[in-house]
Amino acid sequence: MDLSNTASATFIVIAAMTLVTLITRYGGVFIMSFVPLNRRVEGFINGMSGSVLIALIVPMAVEGDTAASLALLTTLVMVLWLKKPLAAIAAGLIVTAAWRYFIG
Repeated sequence: MDLSNTASATFIVIAAMTLVTLITRYGGVFIMSFVPLNRRVEGFINGMSGSVLIALIVPMAVEGDTAASLALLTTLVMVLWLKKPLAAIAAGLIVTAAWRYFIG
C-alpha cells in the first residue's frame, strides 16, 4: 500500500497523531491516578516543566543565529523586569522579527 501524497495518507497521519496525543494525555492522567501525591512527587512534577523548557531553549541558544540569541536575551530581560511571561515572549518575537527584517 503506497500512501505517498494522497488525501487518505494525510488523513491517516493526522488520525494517528491524534490518537497518539490522546493516548499520552489520558494515559498520563490514568497512571498518575495510582500515584500518591506527596511532597516529593509534587516537587518532581513542578520541576518537569522547567526542565522541558530548558531542553527546548538550550539548543536554540547554542546553535541559533544572532536573531535567536537576541530573542532569548530580550525575553530573559523582559521577564525579569516585567514579571509577565507572555509580554516577555512577545518582546522577544518582535526583536527577532525586526532583526531578521532589517538586518538579515
